[in-house]
Amino acid sequence: MRASLPEAFLRRPIAHRALHDPVAGRPENSLEAVRAAIEAGYGIEIDLQLSADGVPMVFHDEHLDRLTAETGPLSARTAADLGRIPLRHGGGTIPTLTEVLGLVAGQVPLLIEIKDQDGALGPAVGALEAATAAALEGYAGPAAVMSFNPHSVAEMARLAPALPRGLVTSSYDPADWAPVPPETCAQLRAIPDYERVEASFISHEAADLARPRVAELKAEGAAILCWTIRSPRAEAEARRIAANVTFEHYPAALPA
Repeated sequence: MRASLPEAFLRRPIAHRALHDPVAGRPENSLEAVRAAIEAGYGIEIDLQLSADGVPMVFHDEHLDRLTAETGPLSARTAADLGRIPLRHGGGTIPTLTEVLGLVAGQVPLLIEIKDQDGALGPAVGALEAATAAALEGYAGPAAVMSFNPHSVAEMARLAPALPRGLVTSSYDPADWAPVPPETCAQLRAIPDYERVEASFISHEAADLARPRVAELKAEGAAILCWTIRSPRAEAEARRIAANVTFEHYPAALPA
């Protein structure tokens, strides 16, 4: 069952990790950044990692070091522990997906990236996907899930077939993807899993949008999003191919 990406995801630029600005006290993936994106009228992209007790946490990195004063893997802490850890640059503590869903409450589109839990984009997935599907059950607003790991997207297709899903895709330069094996990079570069996982969109690396496979998928009806745009000039270039952009560090123009 292929669930179409709602039109709402193509109308409003999507704030990458929500509308974050550390100088303004809005760290990435924080409730403050989510609130700011809602107030500005942007769509929102967030990332999920899994706590030790199986709760989807809205956090990009595997480790706590960059974004908090704590160290070590997020997956070693319970949700309650993580909910007490302040984010750097203000913005409260690490939120759960449920907290973000309650705040967004269908006001703007929510694009959810399920971070790879296998470690090398392999098949060791399932727990985060199951927890994500459970959290989203009954959510009435526009929401879609995506992942670099096609096994994760396939699992979401099994668990929540009515939920729109897509693949996050890139040039997969092996130099940027260790410890993912070079042969896995070569395979994923061709975006071979789009039909298998019954995706309705891709979110592709902006610098690689000219790849012929992207044009092929677009011609076949795939919605093309892209990551990550950081200037109006880059946005204008990306929109020659992509239907919408994921942006940060500048005020993307909203439709009239």
